[in-house]
Amino acid sequence: MKVALASDHGGTNLRKEIADLLNELNIEFEDFGCDCGGSVDYPDYALPVAQKVAGGEFDRGILICGTGIGMSIAANKVKGIRCALVHDTFSAKATRGHNDSNMLTMGERVIGAGLAREIATIWLQGEFEGGRHENRINKMSEYELKQ
Repeated sequence: MKVALASDHGGTNLRKEIADLLNELNIEFEDFGCDCGGSVDYPDYALPVAQKVAGGEFDRGILICGTGIGMSIAANKVKGIRCALVHDTFSAKATRGHNDSNMLTMGERVIGAGLAREIATIWLQGEFEGGRHENRINKMSEYELKQ
């Protein structure tokens, strides 16, 4: 698995925690920043990462901002992306198993590093269940093709 990782200014500390986790799990990743002191625009980081995941350069992506909301909205604008905003372990498991999410967002101002690491681990190790969920994913993909 290869993961693309990014944050805006509101998520730099948590992004570094997740980078450490990816190293610990021996998961290949690339960190796309930001390493800035001032405010930046989250679409400038979310959209390129989402495009890389949608294009197949990376298997999954993890984005972090203050709340996770802006990054999630931006990433979901890219065709082929199913980006889930997650702040609990149940949703982390469900979004992989039921939604086949290929991107995860979290908010540094919402959850702490320990919980974020747990969420990311569950999400990274989760498998898509297929079955009845496959039809739902296909409906979304078909809709995207019409846009």
